[in-house]
Amino acid sequence: QPPIILVDGSSYLYRAFHALPPLTTSTGQPTGAIKGVLSMLKKIEQQLNPKQMIVVFDAKGKNFRHERFAAYKANRPPMAPELACQIEPLHAIVRAMGLPLLIKEGVEADDVIGTLATQAAAAGEFVVISSGDKDFAQLVTDRIVLFNTMNDHWFDKAAIKTKFGIDSERFIDYLALLGDKSDNIPGIPGIGEKTAVLLLNQLGGLDQMYKRLEQVPFMGLRGGKSLQQKLREHQQQALLSYELATIRVDVDLPPLNELVQQSANTTLLQQFYQQLELKFLAAELDKTMAQSALAQASNAIEFDLITTPEVWQSWLSALNNANYFVVDTETTGLDYMSAQIVGISLALPSGKVAYIPLAHDEHTPQLDRDQILADLKPLLEADYPQKIGQNLKFDKSIFANHDIDLRGIGFDTMLESYVWNATITRHDMDSLALKYLQRHTIHFEDIAGKGVKQKTFNQIEIAYAAPYAAEDAQVTHQLHQYFWPRLQQQPQLGDLLQKVEIPLLSVISRIERTGACIDAVKLEQQSASLNGRLMQLQQQVFEMAGEVFNLESPKQLGEILYNKLKLPILKKTPGGATSTAEAVLQELALDFPLPHLLMEYRSLHKLKTTYTDKLPRLIHARTGRIHTSYHQAVTATGRLSSSDPNLQNIPIRTAEGRKIRQAFIAPPEHTLLACDYSQIELRIMAHLSADETLIRAFHQGQDIHRATAAEVFGKSIGEVSDEERRNAKAINFGLIYGMSAFGLAKQLRIPRQDAQVYIDQYFARYPGVKNYMQRIRDQAHQQGYVETILGRRLYANDINANNKALQQAAERAAINAPLQGTAADIIKQAMIAVDRWIIDSNLHARIIMQVHDELVLEVPNSELSQVIKTVPDLMQSVMKLDVPLIVDYGQGQNWDEAH
Repeated sequence: QPPIILVDGSSYLYRAFHALPPLTTSTGQPTGAIKGVLSMLKKIEQQLNPKQMIVVFDAKGKNFRHERFAAYKANRPPMAPELACQIEPLHAIVRAMGLPLLIKEGVEADDVIGTLATQAAAAGEFVVISSGDKDFAQLVTDRIVLFNTMNDHWFDKAAIKTKFGIDSERFIDYLALLGDKSDNIPGIPGIGEKTAVLLLNQLGGLDQMYKRLEQVPFMGLRGGKSLQQKLREHQQQALLSYELATIRVDVDLPPLNELVQQSANTTLLQQFYQQLELKFLAAELDKTMAQSALAQASNAIEFDLITTPEVWQSWLSALNNANYFVVDTETTGLDYMSAQIVGISLALPSGKVAYIPLAHDEHTPQLDRDQILADLKPLLEADYPQKIGQNLKFDKSIFANHDIDLRGIGFDTMLESYVWNATITRHDMDSLALKYLQRHTIHFEDIAGKGVKQKTFNQIEIAYAAPYAAEDAQVTHQLHQYFWPRLQQQPQLGDLLQKVEIPLLSVISRIERTGACIDAVKLEQQSASLNGRLMQLQQQVFEMAGEVFNLESPKQLGEILYNKLKLPILKKTPGGATSTAEAVLQELALDFPLPHLLMEYRSLHKLKTTYTDKLPRLIHARTGRIHTSYHQAVTATGRLSSSDPNLQNIPIRTAEGRKIRQAFIAPPEHTLLACDYSQIELRIMAHLSADETLIRAFHQGQDIHRATAAEVFGKSIGEVSDEERRNAKAINFGLIYGMSAFGLAKQLRIPRQDAQVYIDQYFARYPGVKNYMQRIRDQAHQQGYVETILGRRLYANDINANNKALQQAAERAAINAPLQGTAADIIKQAMIAVDRWIIDSNLHARIIMQVHDELVLEVPNSELSQVIKTVPDLMQSVMKLDVPLIVDYGQGQNWDEAH
């Protein structure tokens, strides 16, 4: 019978760290314990071929034994930094391996293992506990055994009797008498192993022993007291030791059948192995992945490989007669502006699947791509039948590269998943198939390889490419069948998908393909200017430090700041090193000049490398414009994110950031129009909180920060100073992000008690806000999520965590989520409304960017007055709130001027 293996990860981690020679990467990251534990896990799998394997680690902090006995484990030294910094990477690798990993706060790994072992044994399973900890001997039965991987020692009931002289049922009593120095369990002073065994075998367990104290054999112990006296004198200590030594078997855990091994994330594993320079494991994984790809491709799903006109005509007829069909493209690359179609996979409502190879390099029969696309064009451009896909925004662009305007998009499984639960998993097909269908899919890397040797899809043999592509269509169909019935049962979620996210997909695709004009010469000039300033800053830092060092090295920087200049240590890294993170430098920069210079250096260096150097290289050869990618299914709040380039992070408050915006320009005879929602999250707060004072201030068109200052500081608006307005602004925005008095005090650099007074005064003047915040906290605790006005669910994953810090962070996020999420819904509705109006009005104006609460349009000068007259009004009317939505707009020849 294949066993269930329960691995004591913490035990092996310590033993590997102390038993094996130290090992570090070229950058100094310790890896010896990681390598040791991974080797043991591999050995266990190879030797025992388990039915199920679960890895358990101790949680940070104290547990119930510390509450019972404060001195529990008190004599243990703190964990070595060289070991502590290996824990998180090891956990991440174990998860990437697909192994269930359990860490339970308030108990020890032993208790988790004890609970799982007894549950599995009771269900008739054979259990192997893999650990070097003798305490597990108390759990050994006919169905539970111990195995120490480090020395290959097995302990069943007979082996325990042989080694310790007692039965496993008496092992807790044995530990209670002896105590345990490593855990600081006291036991009974003077009693050794032989005496303990003698007592247990003659009198039975601790309970029996104390009932039969008169039968305890006379035996003198050190100190002149008899054994009987010692037992009587330390009875309470013995009972406490028994309690501390007892492994719990009643921990609240997920059912055993849910703790099954998932398929390994081989891509992530390779990243870890390469980063940690575990070369042997990386090479071994490469070999396994290649074998897996061959096995998966040869054991493929049933599908039609369409290579003849007759089969194609049969499929084309079926597509025309279907209510919907699934479509997916395979392409020469991931650049949506230039990639070409290599093949198309399809699925019908019946579940029937096909792949059409069209442009693979191999010389085997393939249908003519132009002819197939000409046949498909009327279908793909029609509103009916509906098309279903996974990330259809990409396919829409790919078809556009072949002069096909994909319309009739009914559903996108990536967006269905995102609307259903944005945070439970990533929304790529492999993750969704595993999470919702319990299906392991063929990964692209399995058939294409990876790294510099990775093939493009046209280079992959059809024998491997076809099952991969056909599976994409089949899994997409199955995912839609999973999600849509569930979304229909939650009408608000169904509406959110069909009225916001699906229409937005086509809008975003148009924005991406339109792109934006930039002035490459201006950016190159700014790069040169930034380079000069960076050289100056570097020289100033060196002079201040008294030596030359690598500004990019956290280790060298830490040496300068803390060892040489003796700056206060505000925080340490998980590995025990002094932190030079952004937040730490920011705080130090308030009082010390060198961190201030470093902050400026980092900021300018990031601008140079991310924007002024990079943007000119991103100009597309065909369009002469840059084309970002907007991501609809990434953020937890519903906001769009962008990449290559990331337009969301270009700073607006610094002169250097504004210069980058100046490089985003209008082409000749055009003007840029920037339309920005004013204080949208505060307006949403007024609506959701129904606070009368806040609502009145917005209706009267007051400067909301000055109005808040007047309320908090008890003044008329005219008496409010600029500093008081700044403080009120910090309160306004701080509170919508759940900021505490501690955080506000830190930001305003005032005593914490003063910050608390500000907050108390704020809540006294805006009681609706306080009630809203409490209501949202309660809602998050009760149902695990909060909602936007449109019903988008924003999950608070740690809201009921035992760790108070995690719980409080989740509460802060829950307070802000409906505000930020509703703002996201509003800007999305605005994009849809503006885009529809432009198309319906046959205008040449185009949306070219969406950044935070702002839409940027490129408008022909002949249309400018019409667009200015209509677009702000459209944006202001997409959602009705209890306060007016206000859109500020500006125009200019570049983005900075327009903003």
